[in-house]
Order: sequence, then C-alpha cells, then structure tokens
Amino acid sequence: MRAAGGEVYAITSEPQRLADDARTDWALDFETVGDPHQEITAACRERGWLDIIVNTNTDLQAANPEANFSHPKGYYQPGVLALDRSGRVLYRWRGVPTRKNIGGATERPEAGYVMGRVADALAGTAADTRGDAALDRAPKLDSRGIPWPIFVSLLLANGWFVRPRPFTHIPGGPGVPRRLLLAAARIPVFIAAWIAAFAVLPSPLVAVALAGWAASITPGIRRINEQFQNVKDA
Repeated sequence: MRAAGGEVYAITSEPQRLADDARTDWALDFETVGDPHQEITAACRERGWLDIIVNTNTDLQAANPEANFSHPKGYYQPGVLALDRSGRVLYRWRGVPTRKNIGGATERPEAGYVMGRVADALAGTAADTRGDAALDRAPKLDSRGIPWPIFVSLLLANGWFVRPRPFTHIPGGPGVPRRLLLAAARIPVFIAAWIAAFAVLPSPLVAVALAGWAASITPGIRRINEQFQNVKDA
C-alpha cells in the first residue's frame, strides 16, 4: 500500500490510550486511531463511504475482569475502506456478523486480494473505476468460521464447563490461540469423564447430574447467543 503511495490506518472504537497499547503490544508499523465516540465512522457513513456495523451489547465483555478494553458506545465490526486523495472510494467491505463467522470474529478479506482491487481501481481497470467502488459482498477471505455449536463448546471449555467464557485479549496473559488449544484439549477429557461416570456409577444418578449440569449452563449459553450478533445483511 505504501509502495503505491498510500498509507494504512487502523481505527478502533476504544480510547486512544488503548489504541496505542494495541500498536505497542502487537508491534504494528501503522497508526492506530481511537474513536470511542465513533465520530470517524459517523463521518464515513454520512459521506456514503462505508456503514460499519456496531455491536452495542457489551455486557458479556464488561463482565470479564481480566480484560483491558473500553467501548463506550459499542464495538465496531470489521471493515475495510480505501480512498484516493480526492475521496473516491477505491475499495470497501464491511463485516456482517453471523453465527457462521462467530459473530464477526473470523472471515476477513485477504490483504493481497484487497490490494489487487485497489490497484485495479487506481489503474483504471476496475469495472466501476469512474465512480466509487461498490461494496464488496464476496471477497476472497483469509479464514473461515467454525460451526456455532463447536464454538460454544470451546467457550464452555474455556470456562471449565461451569459457564461460557469468551476468548478476550488479556494483556500479559496467554494468547487467544493458546487458550483455544487448551480449551479444545479439555473437551475430550470432559466427555470421557461422563462416559466413565456412566460406566462406574448408577446410570440414573449420573443422568440426573448431567441434566442438572445442562440446566445450569443453559442461561450462559442463551446469553452468548444474545450477545454475539447474528445480522441479516441489507
């Protein structure tokens, strides 16, 4: 992007202090801009450039005492916007959170793909080169989500099967990939424990215990279903 004469910015719905922390923690070589009052995205919306989806339901994240974040007006779902110096839209994409992409946690356009689309617009080879680029609704993605039941199972395992616990970033703590692997390793052990219980203990007693456990985790699962957005794209 820089070789083509452009610049890259990351915009977050957190305050500038946390945006700076992210740049340091992740060793980013581009500027991170805090937009807690969502003025930048409001301007993009008003100018017809890009309408980012926002999740204003942040109770689940706020309940995690280990996390270090703040989204006063809700958190942004992902989006990509490329502009030329005149304000013409060269590329735009917005993430639509669904169960399929884990509420917007996965599925981003590949960087090379995006740069290719931007280059085509700059070179005048794109179909809509005379005006703003249309919203890209089918980009080449860098990842795919996992089935929602598996994701919820991982959240339960992350909370030691007592309650679903999100994989939020914890400054100074183990990274999300490592915690995902640890949670995945707990699932077969948990299942094996129940199988062993049915094999050794009276089945009616174990069945009652299993039903009680299922009842105890149901409110947490319902809360997860409510907190993670599942939006139908307009």
